[in-house]
Amino acid sequence: MDAGKIGKLISELRKEKHMTQRALAERLLVSDKAVSKWERGLGCPDLSLLPGLSAVLEVDLEKLLAGELGENDIIGGNMKKSKFYICPSCGNVVAAMADTAVSCCGKKLQAVEPKKAEGDEKLKVEIIENEYFITADHPMTREHYITFVALLTGDTLVLRKQYPEWDLQTRIPTLAHGRLLWYCSQHGLFYQLL
Repeated sequence: MDAGKIGKLISELRKEKHMTQRALAERLLVSDKAVSKWERGLGCPDLSLLPGLSAVLEVDLEKLLAGELGENDIIGGNMKKSKFYICPSCGNVVAAMADTAVSCCGKKLQAVEPKKAEGDEKLKVEIIENEYFITADHPMTREHYITFVALLTGDTLVLRKQYPEWDLQTRIPTLAHGRLLWYCSQHGLFYQLL
């Protein structure tokens, strides 16, 4: 741990929140002298204070301890390259336009890489009344089902939640050609081009 880097980050984040050293100290139940000491790189917060400091400054604890945020590069708006983070415990789905730090149910999530669907894995897609009508013969039981279907175009993401024990039938507006993605609870994330 680099006390100087951590202190500099604490100072920057505190100022972004328009907080004085005293205001931060009061939130953490420490003295303003302690906050000043951290910000000057003369020491680090006590281990017991780190979760509270992370919450008050609204920063990931790992980033706080690293002393740098490591911001993503500014990216274009191509939604086709979106990343999907799927919680194996509760099934929560988070979509992001770039790599990001995501956690759910107390676990860090990694972006799931979609596999290209082949043959019988593909969903059936028809155009009906200016919408993609999407169906599949995929099992839809509590233990094995498609949890969501999404269409990604250059500037749009449309995601439809699916439920176990219902047939997979959904409609998505025919916005443009893109990538159709879906997540099987047992086999992972798949895509096919539309």
